[in-house]
Amino acid sequence: MPFLYPDYDQNGCKVLTQMQGVCSDMLMDIEVRKLSPGSSLELEFPEKELVILLLTGKVELKWDGGQATASRADLFSELPWVLHVARGQRAQVTAIEDSEILLQSTTNPRSFPSKLYRPEDNRTVVSCAGKWEDTAVRDVITTIDYTNAPYSNLVIGEVVQRQGRWAGYIPHHHPQPEVYYFRVDKPQGFGASFIGDSVFKITDGSFAAIPGGLMHPQVGAPGYRIYFCWMIRHLDGNPWTDRIDLEEHKWLLDAKF
Repeated sequence: MPFLYPDYDQNGCKVLTQMQGVCSDMLMDIEVRKLSPGSSLELEFPEKELVILLLTGKVELKWDGGQATASRADLFSELPWVLHVARGQRAQVTAIEDSEILLQSTTNPRSFPSKLYRPEDNRTVVSCAGKWEDTAVRDVITTIDYTNAPYSNLVIGEVVQRQGRWAGYIPHHHPQPEVYYFRVDKPQGFGASFIGDSVFKITDGSFAAIPGGLMHPQVGAPGYRIYFCWMIRHLDGNPWTDRIDLEEHKWLLDAKF
């Protein structure tokens, strides 16, 4: 099933994908955690690299060689804090306020220094502004990819869709698996996700598990902004570096409207 609507368990954990479980074809372990003030999470994986993304709240981050206080009040107007650690390295997250974090990990035999990406370290592009009567304009944020972390097997970024707009447009695909974790600015908000020949309803907290090779654009309903965290696992010997646009829609790239 390429689209799921998971709930938090009694410990405040929402599992999206598991390398040895649900959506194993994504080749990543991904989960979202809620942390109450004063609670801590100790993380260390002997075989997997780890990305910790602050969704909302205020936390103290500690890792081998550093520490920082990170805060984020809103997904739609503030850029992320992201901590990236290699296999065998420790990381600790302590909540100062009610907080929510996303954890992404996968196997990687390489060692590399831990790195904290602050909001100003993200690369942000307003995509498709002035095209197609601005029906696909959105903010694309990239934190980690092959250009700035070729030692990593992971890609992570965010997209903020403005109300009633498309994202992932023009329709595209790539051989690497990808996960979109969706949030909507109001609980009743919704959109539609197109994966191959299937269509799914986007709701707050849902996610898409997109197998390699399937096209995957989406659209939001008027009046509601949609956020999604996009995550890719490089294939061995075939890292993700760009999208492959569908031939039948490439005429849009040169359209004058």
